[in-house]
Amino acid sequence: MPVDEPTLSEAVPELLVRAGFSATGEFDADIIEYLHSSEARHRVLALRAGVRRQIVSVDQWRDALKDPETSVRRDALTLLAYEIIDFSEVAPLVLEALDDPDPLVVDGAIFAIAEHLYGDAVERLSHLAIAHDDPRCRETAVAALGALGDERGRNAVLAALDDKPAIRRRAIVALSNFEGPDIDAALARASEDRDWQVRAAVDQLTKDEVD
Repeated sequence: MPVDEPTLSEAVPELLVRAGFSATGEFDADIIEYLHSSEARHRVLALRAGVRRQIVSVDQWRDALKDPETSVRRDALTLLAYEIIDFSEVAPLVLEALDDPDPLVVDGAIFAIAEHLYGDAVERLSHLAIAHDDPRCRETAVAALGALGDERGRNAVLAALDDKPAIRRRAIVALSNFEGPDIDAALARASEDRDWQVRAAVDQLTKDEVD
């Protein structure tokens, strides 16, 4: 729950940026306090600073992932993607974020799942790759399925070859982690795609396999 701002002689954004790069931890208490600021921007900056200082607890990550402000949830997921953490401790909230009304929150959740190679999300990712209204989310989900390389995501990646050009290009890259006659047939069909960048992606994939 956000609280009123503490009284400081220094402007809050400048303090939090400086705090994140402190080598001594002299501002760590301020960072933690501002994670509960009444200002969303300050909560974002405090989270970034806390990540740099490696002082964000699991409970604080959970709070950020449940934050009422979209901007905080977006930033939390982006930061979480690169965080060294037991992902299972926050995975339920990241999975909830896949249903967020904001597409960029969904996109961030997908990216975090892919970076942490969280295989339990494959079925959810497969659905998003096919059915999400926002093409950015479908594209990121296809990329995540490729990174995971789980057979349960195979059909969703193949289906993406009938989506928008950017998603078709992403699907070609994702298919590099799958094998079989159906993959070969799909790549052969994509080699004649009307989009030249899709064709180029197939050519590059084929070249990489030969090399």
